[in-house]
Amino acid sequence: MTAQLDYHTIHAIFTRFRESEPEPRGELNHSNAYTLLVAVALSAQATDVGVNKATEKLFQVADNPAAMLALGEEGLIEHIKTIGLYRQKARNVIKLSRILVDEYDGQVPSSRAALQSLPGVGRKTANVVLNIWFGMPAQAVDTHIFRFANRTGVAAGKDVLAVERAIEDNVPAEFQKHAHHWMILHGRYVCKARKPVCTNCIIADLCHSKDKSI
Repeated sequence: MTAQLDYHTIHAIFTRFRESEPEPRGELNHSNAYTLLVAVALSAQATDVGVNKATEKLFQVADNPAAMLALGEEGLIEHIKTIGLYRQKARNVIKLSRILVDEYDGQVPSSRAALQSLPGVGRKTANVVLNIWFGMPAQAVDTHIFRFANRTGVAAGKDVLAVERAIEDNVPAEFQKHAHHWMILHGRYVCKARKPVCTNCIIADLCHSKDKSI
C-alpha cells in the first residue's frame, strides 16, 4: 500500500483523467434503471463483455420487473446460463423483481438502504446504480479500484469500505461524480494487476507506486 497522496497531487491526477475523458461511462449495456440494476447484479464474478452478450436478447423481452416475472426463472436462466453462478443470480433477479412490483410500483428505489434490501444487491451494486442512473457521487469499489487506489496512494485503505471512504474524503468534490469510472477504467486497462502499462499511463509521473515499470 502506497502512502496517501496529498490534495494537490490527487487534484492533478483527476484533472488529467477529466481532460482525457470528460464524460466516462460504464461498460454494462442498459436502457433504464431496472436493466442497469439487473446487469450489475449479474456482473458479480463475471466480465462486462460476458454480461452484455447474455443481456442483449434478455432485455429485448424483459426490460422491467413485470416482464421479468412473466419470463420466469427458467426463462431467465436460458438467457444467462453462460454467466457464472447463473442459477443463484436468476433466483435473486426474480425475487428482486417481485419486490419491486409489490413494494415499489415497479420502480427502482433511489436510496442505498432500499437497494441493498433487494436480494443479491450489495453495497457495490447499489453504488453503481446510484452513481450511473441517479447521478449520486457514490463510489463503487471493485478489485480494479481497490488496486488502483492503494497502488497509487489516491485512496489508501485496507478493505473496500475503507477505500470507499478514502475516495470520498480525499478526492476533490468536482471529481466525485465520475471518480469511480475513471479509476475502474484506468485500473482495468492501464494499471493492471500483474503488469501495469506504465508507458501508456497519463499519470505515471504523479504515481508513487513501487510497482511502476518506468
